[in-house]
Amino acid sequence: MDKAEVFALLGLKESNSGVYAGGWLPGAGREIESINPASSEVLATVRRASASEYELVIQTSLETFAEWRMLPAPRRGEYVRQLGNALRARKDELAALVSLEMGKILAEGEGEVQEMIDITDFAVGLSRQLYGLTMVSERPKHRMYEQWHPLGPVASITSFNFPIAVWAWNSAIAAVCGDTNVWKPSSMTPLTAIAVTNIAQEVMAGSGFEAVFNLVVGGGADIGEAIVNDRRVPLVSATGSCDMGYKVSAGVAKRLGRSILELGGNNAIIVMDDADLDLAVRGSLFAAVGTAGQRCTSLRRLICQRGVVDEIAQRLVHAYAQVKIGDPLDPATVMGPLVDAGAVENMMTALAIAEEQGGKVLCGGNRLPDLGPAYAEPTIVMIDKEAPILQEETFAPLLYIIAVDGLDEAIAVQNGVRQGLSSAIFTDSLKAAETFLSHLGSDCGIANVNIGTSGAEIGGAFGGEKETGGGREAGSDAWKTYMRRQTTTINWGDDLPLAQGIEFG
Repeated sequence: MDKAEVFALLGLKESNSGVYAGGWLPGAGREIESINPASSEVLATVRRASASEYELVIQTSLETFAEWRMLPAPRRGEYVRQLGNALRARKDELAALVSLEMGKILAEGEGEVQEMIDITDFAVGLSRQLYGLTMVSERPKHRMYEQWHPLGPVASITSFNFPIAVWAWNSAIAAVCGDTNVWKPSSMTPLTAIAVTNIAQEVMAGSGFEAVFNLVVGGGADIGEAIVNDRRVPLVSATGSCDMGYKVSAGVAKRLGRSILELGGNNAIIVMDDADLDLAVRGSLFAAVGTAGQRCTSLRRLICQRGVVDEIAQRLVHAYAQVKIGDPLDPATVMGPLVDAGAVENMMTALAIAEEQGGKVLCGGNRLPDLGPAYAEPTIVMIDKEAPILQEETFAPLLYIIAVDGLDEAIAVQNGVRQGLSSAIFTDSLKAAETFLSHLGSDCGIANVNIGTSGAEIGGAFGGEKETGGGREAGSDAWKTYMRRQTTTINWGDDLPLAQGIEFG
């Protein structure tokens, strides 16, 4: 599927507005270019939101929220069901657009759209399960329970690496909870956001709720800061770097708002001597090379017990040699480009620092200028556990292999970084696996046994600890963040007893 066909099917043009508030606004801000990282081609231009257009987006979201929250949750779920069906119908062209604009291979683009479909299915079921608890009152003829109410406009600030799936995690759940949505996508991937908003517009057209799903393309220094500081936005969900997270967290907390932060990972896999090495190599390969190492759950550190470290390294070097690098739309391609030349430069800088700190390059380590400025070889470096570079997460296909003596040391090395998103262990030992999963083990939000660090299912709550931000999105009871809890007590008797047996007057 070529660019012209994708654009026609998704309603994109050579010049597009990046502002939607129940209808498309002109986009009066500065124009930006969407660039294909595989070819360096300018795909299209997008007009960013002006300050006055941002204000209109928020006002429209608030007005729609006043009506949307009154619609029974199962009826809100029906609109989300229709959104899921519309995404199913456009899966192929949306996946192709993700590959064109972001650079991930087509199979991963298809997986990202499927993730959107899956979360809409989950949200539809959730629309009939927004349960509160009933508690036993200590006072006679009193009933006590909790209930959940919508919050208001929820802002989603998304990153380039999952340009549409993370929006769906937030917007589908928020919508069934009764919230409206304001989406600020990455300025590197605005076309995918416009295409998804077009689909949502078709679903909501004529409903009176056209402004449930809104879009505002703009920079972090203007639109991003406006969202963070806006008291009318009770919840900000932000995905990005730890540095960005510090700013969002401080700004939202300053006004006592809520934030969901999905930040850096610096993820690790532990491989024990008793592990199934075939599984360990396969799991490590996808985790490290998938999306060109640009997932928040990508494998950065492979911590191996000394009895298997050399064999694991040898097998991975052999596997890396088989990785076909090239056009992400070619079904045979295993790894596409990084998002831009700057990402390659960051990778090369980190690699040079690793070598200065005693790291030994086992394979890769080179730019691939013949393919384009955003291409580089996936790289493996053997390095000591004390190397300071291990504290830094490089968003690229750069994998460090670290040798350790045993489980306790492996866990200490894994946990010895500032981030805490995803982790895994490969072992056939029940004792080692359970230790890893206990309070003595992984300190990450995700802990896996005999699978890699990436590829989380939407049914579980997604998020991490420490500098990863502590946020939770997608499944389980993550929906509660998008609502406010209210404890209610009803007195159906004739007396007015006080709690704790207090007698007054």
